[in-house]
Amino acid sequence: MKSVIVAAALILAVMVVIKDGRLFHNAGLSGSCAAVATPRGETGAWQKCTAGKLQGAPSLTRQGCTAISRAGKAEFWRCPARIGSAPGT
Repeated sequence: MKSVIVAAALILAVMVVIKDGRLFHNAGLSGSCAAVATPRGETGAWQKCTAGKLQGAPSLTRQGCTAISRAGKAEFWRCPARIGSAPGT
């Protein structure tokens, strides 16, 4: 009985780690995006998405973003400017 509980706890722990996604991200297995500075003369919030070893770069089309360019594994997206208060207010 004790071994069944231990096995169930280990399976649950592995499921939580996989669902969280940070393990795959930190190992470079899944793709990710990060904000980058908006180029001079451009508008919107820009994102740089990189492909992982198991997954390609994420697509940001569902957030209303437009793919602009690709450089190696990196893909640059222009997204609508975020609306919100200024930092520190």
